[in-house]
Amino acid sequence: MKSGNTSLRRRLFPVAALLLLFSAAAQAGTVSGTVHNGTNSNKVAPGVDILLIQLQGGMSVVASTKTDANGQYHLDNPGIGQGPMLIRAVYRGVFFHQPLTPGTTTVDVTVYEPTTNPSAIQVPLRLLVFQPNGDKLMVGEEYSIQNNSNPPAAYFKQDGNFEFTIPQGAEIDQVSTFCPSGMPVRQGTIDKGKGRYAISYAFQPGQNGVRISYIVPYTGNQATIHESSTYDAQRALLVIPPTMQIASAGFNAAGTEQGFNVFSKESMKAGNGFDVTISGTAPPPADASAPADGSQDQANGHESAPETTIETAPARLGDEKWILLGGLAAIFAVGVALLVRQPVPEVVSAPAAPVAPKGRKAQQRAAQAQAKAAVVAAPPPQAPVEKIKQEVNSNLDSLKDTLLRLELRRQAGTITEEEYALERGRAEQVLRDLVQG
Repeated sequence: MKSGNTSLRRRLFPVAALLLLFSAAAQAGTVSGTVHNGTNSNKVAPGVDILLIQLQGGMSVVASTKTDANGQYHLDNPGIGQGPMLIRAVYRGVFFHQPLTPGTTTVDVTVYEPTTNPSAIQVPLRLLVFQPNGDKLMVGEEYSIQNNSNPPAAYFKQDGNFEFTIPQGAEIDQVSTFCPSGMPVRQGTIDKGKGRYAISYAFQPGQNGVRISYIVPYTGNQATIHESSTYDAQRALLVIPPTMQIASAGFNAAGTEQGFNVFSKESMKAGNGFDVTISGTAPPPADASAPADGSQDQANGHESAPETTIETAPARLGDEKWILLGGLAAIFAVGVALLVRQPVPEVVSAPAAPVAPKGRKAQQRAAQAQAKAAVVAAPPPQAPVEKIKQEVNSNLDSLKDTLLRLELRRQAGTITEEEYALERGRAEQVLRDLVQG
């Protein structure tokens, strides 16, 4: 067991180094990588434009190049290592991204052939979160978008390939998307009129998402709003703070998640709108984690749609609203938790008990046969070291993701130094626990 612990500690050293890299300013450096075409059997993609994007102070291109005949690229820039940046590959007019974090020197990017076929995407989950703030009600919607196209392709349309409608009297706030890498970025909207909007975004193979926030009047701490259904959704969820009340036909209580009450409805069909009645009060969320400077606007999808149809995100409506919006970013984690939760396995009926054979010798032979069958059917017990390795690998993946998101929030200025130190201290404690275990 001692050798197993030694092996596990060796596997933890890269994570410890990652913590050190995040805590110290990295030297300016270089980045290189390979671009593959995920539609074309993951072959290398030559001649693809590669842009290095600085996230701080607004999204600006600070370096560019093209992939060579082997699909490889190389970039030098003083900003590399000083903060999180973005690698953008432009293929057939569509943007594909990968984050470049301090300490990283190799970033590979996968591009896909674009498709305009709407059947490339499905909506497994639609989530609506309601949060009051005085005489206003903030509504956050999240659509989980699954792209299972075969062969894999990126669903994209220049004039808008994801449409949505906000309730009458609502004021749209902002729209953001995330791709399979999980990095959320704000998007411009195309105004279709009468509360209808669209975004132009490349939905890559795998799990993507669209997040929409808007404000509706909340006079007398109550409101009834009509929600439209643009897409078929396998499941719809309504989420409210525990001090509020909600009612909507077809939705049933589905327990709680992270302290919020959840209501669920299976199979939401496109074109079938529904009314939601909300009442009550709740304290505003305290976690202002959403970017306020718009530095990540349009980091994914496409930016060159006609200016006559593209509208930028609306200006701020006041600090109070942005604090509320930041809290909604944390509440959206409810939907993520519900989406990734493993389904409850079906209960398998036990086989019927065999009829006991008559006769003493027959019973003995039957008992021996059952014993042999049990030995054959029983899976070998998992070695303790292997089990520990699996658990550590899972924790390491989670720890790396936590560190990445924490550093991005710090660089974007959406987390205080005290909060950063607290969260990083927790990550370090997890690392110490893993090493000692």
